[in-house]
Amino acid sequence: MSQKLSPQARAKKAKRDKQYAMTPGRRAKKAENQRLRRKYLKKGFSLAGLDYDHEDNKFESIKNNRGNDGNGTKTEKT
Repeated sequence: MSQKLSPQARAKKAKRDKQYAMTPGRRAKKAENQRLRRKYLKKGFSLAGLDYDHEDNKFESIKNNRGNDGNGTKTEKT
């Protein structure tokens, strides 16, 4: 479900999101995820519905990964 934002707010959010996505840490995680996905797909694994968890160093469901394995994200250390 997308946020209901005004056109101005949507443009500002897109700019902020792009700046965050291009930080060295985010770019490194994205590159690592792409490398691992290619490697696992080449081996024949099905990665549908899975994200790479950089904390646990394994693929897990999107729900568990985004929700910090059921602990929520408020106490998560970045």
